[in-house]
Amino acid sequence: MEPITFARGAPSLDIVDVDGLAAAAQRAFAGDPGGMVAYGTAVGYRPLRAWIAERHQVAPEQVMVTNGSMQADAFLFDLLVDEGDSVVVEDPTYDRTLLSLTGRGANVAQVELDADGLVTDELERRLRDGLAPRLAHVIPNFQNPAGVTLSLERRRALLELADAHEFVVFEDDPYLDIRFRGERLPTMLGLDGADRVVYASSFSKTICPGIRIGYLVGPEALIAEAVKRATNTYIAPNMVAQAIANEFCRSGQLEHSIETVREALRERAETLARALERELPGCRFVEPDGGYFLWVQLPEGVDVDALHAAATERGVIFVKGTDFKLEGGHDALRLAYSGVTPEQIGEGVARLAAAVEAVQRTPA
Repeated sequence: MEPITFARGAPSLDIVDVDGLAAAAQRAFAGDPGGMVAYGTAVGYRPLRAWIAERHQVAPEQVMVTNGSMQADAFLFDLLVDEGDSVVVEDPTYDRTLLSLTGRGANVAQVELDADGLVTDELERRLRDGLAPRLAHVIPNFQNPAGVTLSLERRRALLELADAHEFVVFEDDPYLDIRFRGERLPTMLGLDGADRVVYASSFSKTICPGIRIGYLVGPEALIAEAVKRATNTYIAPNMVAQAIANEFCRSGQLEHSIETVREALRERAETLARALERELPGCRFVEPDGGYFLWVQLPEGVDVDALHAAATERGVIFVKGTDFKLEGGHDALRLAYSGVTPEQIGEGVARLAAAVEAVQRTPA
């Protein structure tokens, strides 16, 4: 039986613009071989840095290009989070963010999500009760793992809370461009009038994961401190990859790539939602308007650990809800639909439904 995996949020090869990347690489080597093969500086490949700055309407000095977005996250956490500091994250949230923060000894406070993203009323209540975070980490668009989007009203409310309680909003936004339906919302970086937001994104979801390019946008002084840390860590990031990405972006291929990924994932997300409705009517989920993930609340009495074992036996892989929460999550799982074809989705959900039925038949 061929395994079907819903575990990784990565695009399948058929929706990666390999030819466009190859052409961009040829142009980059022809146009700036010296800049590509040199060490460069820790700010990243300067033409790409300038392109990112223009895209976000900030000065280049407010941008730092890194080896993947997790490297950007690490630099920011190193600068702003000390052992014992309180940090707000969503509940559920990206598992590697939890690992990174708990590994630093942070006091992580998870705040509930609903269909409109982080519940800012709950955050406000906890702030009144004494929570004093240094940082709030939020994935505003098509959140990983829940797939939900922070509403415009709540974006504004979060910025007001950050200003009133003097904490930084870390807007972690790799899925911004992967919208299938609805109106694109402004970033909190664009709405911010008090230098409370540090923004991060990457090209992993719009070009390909192997490009390994992320970036930070924020106040110039903070970015300068992150650049110092990067200089002492790796001297400079991958100039070859960044030069190729620069050519890819400036040629218009990025927009073509985004459209290809967006259309493919729209079809896959809709196929997954319909398959779940058909095969697992007892489960609950919010159908995403974009992104890579769908969060499933399991039928009552189905434990995710038992289901994971039963599903693995049937050749279907997912990530357990417990990976994304400090507590709980035994009734939930995350399905990534980006790396599977519509045909595989139908078969995978049928196997998952068989695993659920097997668990339900097994005495507790």
